[in-house]
Amino acid sequence: MRVSGKNVFNELDFKNIRKVYLATNFKDQNIMQKIKENNLKYILTDPKVMDKMAPHNQGVIVEINDYEYGTLDDITSDDNYILMLDHLEDPHNFGAIIRSAEARGIKHIIIPKDRSVIVNETVMKISTGALSRINVIMVNNLVSAINTLKKQGFFVYAAEADGIDYRKVDYANKICLIIGSEGFGLSRLVRENADVCISIPMQGKVNSLNASVSAGILLFGIGE
Repeated sequence: MRVSGKNVFNELDFKNIRKVYLATNFKDQNIMQKIKENNLKYILTDPKVMDKMAPHNQGVIVEINDYEYGTLDDITSDDNYILMLDHLEDPHNFGAIIRSAEARGIKHIIIPKDRSVIVNETVMKISTGALSRINVIMVNNLVSAINTLKKQGFFVYAAEADGIDYRKVDYANKICLIIGSEGFGLSRLVRENADVCISIPMQGKVNSLNASVSAGILLFGIGE
């Protein structure tokens, strides 16, 4: 997988880097120093060639190992707030949600294996380094994951347009927040297995928010 940009490079685990492409006119001495200190292989490359490889690369493109997803076993008794994404499809939304989740102190995000966005180059770039501090867990079945979390004491809150005003809910100590997909919201079985459906009250004519905006509001609006 290829990622690009200075901020992304600075947040990477250097052990996962296979190769670095640097523009022939690259002058960032901080990055050059990190490359040398970590004995990273780099190739000086024509900037025009690099722009074809990855637009807006800031003179640095990195080949890294594919992302290694976590499992539900990674969740410990110390984890009190989990985010689950119900078949989100837009990598830009996913990257933005990762940033918000990391800022909120979330350690784990659960996604389904099928019909869902995965961790790719766009997600890496949009998350701007936050992904290195988030464990993305991929599961075969969201309902099964919900039931596992309930057994661990989590109370499941799913965001839905016709839910209860999120500001009027008394939240449990262990929270799993579910955000639905951009076009379809929550899948039926996920909604049915949630403990409570919550919503963000709308006062304008717009009847829905972007998934990443909704996630940002609810991540900071519920729980301690």
